[in-house]
Amino acid sequence: MDQISQMETACGSLLYELKIIWDEIGESDTERDKVLLELEQECLNIYRRKVDQVNQYRAQLQKEVADAEAEIVAICSVIGEPPALVQKSAGSLKEELGLIIPLLEEMQRKKENRRNQFIDIMQQIQIILHEFRPTDDFSKVDIDESDLSTRKLEDLYGKLQLLEREKADRLKQVTSHLSSLNSLCLVLGIDFENLAQEGSLGQYEDEGYKNISDAAIQKLASEIQRLREVKIKRIEKLQDLVTSMLELWNLMDTPLEEQQIFQNITCNIAASEHEIVDPNALSVDFIKNIESEVMRLEKLKTSKMKDLVLKKKNELDEILMRAHMFVDADDENESRFEAVEGTTEPSLILEQLEYQISAAKEEEFSRKEILEKMEKWIAACEEEFWLEEYNRDENRYSAVKGAHLTLKRAEKARAIVSKIPAMVDTLAAKTTMWEKERGTDFAYDGVRLLSILEEYTSVRKEKELERKRLREQKRLQGQLVPEQETPFGSKPGPLKNVKKVTRTFSGSHRRKPSLGARTDSLHSIISPRLARKVDEEPTISIVSDEQQDINAVED
Repeated sequence: MDQISQMETACGSLLYELKIIWDEIGESDTERDKVLLELEQECLNIYRRKVDQVNQYRAQLQKEVADAEAEIVAICSVIGEPPALVQKSAGSLKEELGLIIPLLEEMQRKKENRRNQFIDIMQQIQIILHEFRPTDDFSKVDIDESDLSTRKLEDLYGKLQLLEREKADRLKQVTSHLSSLNSLCLVLGIDFENLAQEGSLGQYEDEGYKNISDAAIQKLASEIQRLREVKIKRIEKLQDLVTSMLELWNLMDTPLEEQQIFQNITCNIAASEHEIVDPNALSVDFIKNIESEVMRLEKLKTSKMKDLVLKKKNELDEILMRAHMFVDADDENESRFEAVEGTTEPSLILEQLEYQISAAKEEEFSRKEILEKMEKWIAACEEEFWLEEYNRDENRYSAVKGAHLTLKRAEKARAIVSKIPAMVDTLAAKTTMWEKERGTDFAYDGVRLLSILEEYTSVRKEKELERKRLREQKRLQGQLVPEQETPFGSKPGPLKNVKKVTRTFSGSHRRKPSLGARTDSLHSIISPRLARKVDEEPTISIVSDEQQDINAVED
């Protein structure tokens, strides 16, 4: 107000000075009014312009305040925060603007920081994606300026963490692939560094293998698969070679000293792929050495084939003899086995012999129980034969040294002989069951065992009937006439009976010479003593043999 008062005083002084001048000049009132009107109009114009300028400045301040508030609201919306506005007060526009500008600048800094965070995370994501897929273009970072919220930033950060975990997994996968590849190269005898360079598998740095792209991992996996296939093929080849080597060693009875050289190889014959890890265990040079050894053994085998065939043939003969299996001398296989130096390939002969030996061993195993019972029966028949010879000895009760031992043996022999019928029945039942299961006859040295048992049983029954008849005859006569008794020692000997009955028992069967000795032994044990009733009448007294032995012991 003071300034306005001073302006009015100054204007009044100027108007008064103008009036004095006009009075001196003698200016008319009309001109004076006209000048004063012009002065008033010019002052109004000046005031109006100034008021307009001030009014524009006020509008500008209002606009700046509104724009700042709007920008603050927009920034809060973009960064996902609630609006942070200055409370309206009764102050001037400049005061209000002075309060809101720092807040706006603070929000702008927040937005820029948030944007930089987005850019940093996006760049890290693009770097990792570029490591995964180097061929894709990740040079430009596109950020959505309309959404810089914390939620979106957290989502983006979560994506970055997932990619970092995937990167770590890929690094582990690459490390594992490289380790597997290195192990395969060691086993196969391949230079790993040359393989990596030739195959462009990637670059190496001090901290490890850095190429974790899809193509690099796929290439490593493909190379590992290729080397594994090579390893499997070499394992199969090595196992075939080792199998052949073991077979050749077995065929030629190679000394253990020579086998010991390849001991580390033979242990891998049944090893699986992951178990073979020794360096150069499947290298080309190593397998070539084994091939050379097998070729050497093959040549040695060819030179020793005749001995091998004869050895296997003898082995087969031993099994057949041990199992009492009859083989016809005219058999086609036998003729082929004996033609070692013929046109037949020796390896085929060995295969046939191996097959025959395997079949013979299986047959021998199936006959084991019956043959054991057969041996017990034969032993019992031998006791029976001895007992008959003992009963015909008229001096058996003489008081000679060791007579009591002979009597004890006679008692034991009678106990064994009494079990013969049960042995025969059991043996016949087992044989019948065997024939039903196998669908063929059980032959003992070329003769059906059931036929032998039937003949033995028949002859034994006839012998028992003859004994009963003679006992009845002696009972009716009261006693034997001494002159009618055959003097001891004048009866036909056992050897004559053996020859006669053996010819009668086995004359209709052909036997292989190498196996016939056992058959003759069986017939000499069983048949002669059963057929003795045809050639002689044994001396049988009214008193039983057991009672005579008891009386002799008492005497």
